[in-house]
Amino acid sequence: MPNDEVKIFFIGDIVGKSGRKIVYQKLPELREKYKLDCIIANGENAAGGLGITPKIAEELFDNGINIITSGNHVWKKKEILPYLEQTNRLLRPANYPPGVPGKGWTIFTLHSGLKLGIINLEGRVFMQNLDCPFRVAETIIENMRPITPIILLDFHAEATSEKKAMGWFLDGKISAVLGTHTHVQTADETILPQGTGYITDVGMTGALYSVIGMKIETALKKFLTQLPQRFKPEKGPCSLQGVVVTIDTSSGKTQSVKRIIEVTNEH
Repeated sequence: MPNDEVKIFFIGDIVGKSGRKIVYQKLPELREKYKLDCIIANGENAAGGLGITPKIAEELFDNGINIITSGNHVWKKKEILPYLEQTNRLLRPANYPPGVPGKGWTIFTLHSGLKLGIINLEGRVFMQNLDCPFRVAETIIENMRPITPIILLDFHAEATSEKKAMGWFLDGKISAVLGTHTHVQTADETILPQGTGYITDVGMTGALYSVIGMKIETALKKFLTQLPQRFKPEKGPCSLQGVVVTIDTSSGKTQSVKRIIEVTNEH
């Protein structure tokens, strides 16, 4: 790998045991194939499809994930709250109110000594009325810029319009804006005019034949009856989805954004 570029793999929302399993199976070969320098994954649904536990977070780290981002479901397992205070490697959205456990951004140092900035933010359209993610992003970037020009954002949001707006708002200010939350990979990966890589949603890592990773029958029952249902992750063939972002280390500008889809037929 040339010294003037860094390759970062961002893995879309890992859903349940099946999602974790395909990550462990595929990551070694993907690391070698794309000469990856850093691996980030959204893990807010890694524990049974809803939330994450300290044990699962450590398991993901042990299997090659460098940083875990999250979103609105990170709070679902109560045992994660003290863990969020103990680590800089599992992030929660930065635009929650003061006093909330955990950290919303971090600086990660590679073995080479290169520093990467990672930010986690949550959208507000069709979601909770949190602090403004746009203004929070500006404040965090001001703190990060003196340390590194390489900054990535996991924008965990529902509305495509809000994600697109964030991409344009931060074009030229950070390296990449990567959308999560909808679990459906979009085909709009691009490099914006000022050098910021962008994709509306990096996708999902979990059961291929499912409703965004969950059991089909349960999801259908919910839609047909409008009654509460207990959702569980689907089993069967799995898909690992994400993007490889190649960034110039001097300027922090993105050179390429490549969508990744890996499928396994194992149950």
